[in-house]
Order: sequence, then C-alpha cells, then structure tokens
Amino acid sequence: MFGNIGAWEIIVIVLVILIFFGAKKIPELAQGIGKGMKEFKKAIKDVEDDIKINDDDSKKDSNKDKS
Repeated sequence: MFGNIGAWEIIVIVLVILIFFGAKKIPELAQGIGKGMKEFKKAIKDVEDDIKINDDDSKKDSNKDKS
C-alpha cells in the first residue's frame, strides 16, 4: 500500500505538515508522540511481566499437585 511512496511524496507530506502545524508545534507534537510510545511500551512490558508471573505461579501449583 505505502511501498510506492517516493522522495517527492515524502517531501510534499513534510511540507504540508510544516505549513499546517507550524515550525513551533512540530517539536511539541514529536515529544508528545514519543511520550505516548514510551508509555505504551511500558504498559505492554508490564502486561507481559504479569502474564509471565501468573504462568510461573500456575506451573508451581501444578508441580505441587503432582508431588
């Protein structure tokens, strides 16, 4: 879908964003996106850790039942 985007299309998109938002707002937008991505990755890691802890606990419980 986006595999055919060339250099000119990217330049046009950047210019439109620059005109639409202005030079002062772009760093603020980038910072907001960066913070959002950081929080999202942290949330994913927390969920993965919780799943791993629960999985480890269930394995321990099943091993106790077998003994």
